[in-house]
Amino acid sequence: QVQLVESGGGLVQPGGSLRLSCAASGFTFSRYVMKWYRQAPGKGRELVATITSTGAFTNYANSVKGRFTITRDNAKNTVTLQMNSLKFEDSAVYYCNAEETWLHVYWGQGTQVTVSS
Repeated sequence: QVQLVESGGGLVQPGGSLRLSCAASGFTFSRYVMKWYRQAPGKGRELVATITSTGAFTNYANSVKGRFTITRDNAKNTVTLQMNSLKFEDSAVYYCNAEETWLHVYWGQGTQVTVSS
């Protein structure tokens, strides 16, 4: 049974920080590119961050570059998203995504992040 379970979401004030975590099971985690997406109400899904299977390369949306950091631990089958200097515009449901090929794509169910004063 493939599972991606996000955690770490919550309410935070502007300028604050949160650390999201995604725990994976049921597949060979180290073979997959991992990504974080987010979706706010009434908006489309947005790719936030990407990390390659070994963690050698990362990529970020321009809106979060310099503020967010994606990391992975293949020994623990986890991927994290450290979010600093949070803004109101960062409020969304954040989803963990795993992809090996077009035939092997998995999604978590999401964790809510709310940035509010």
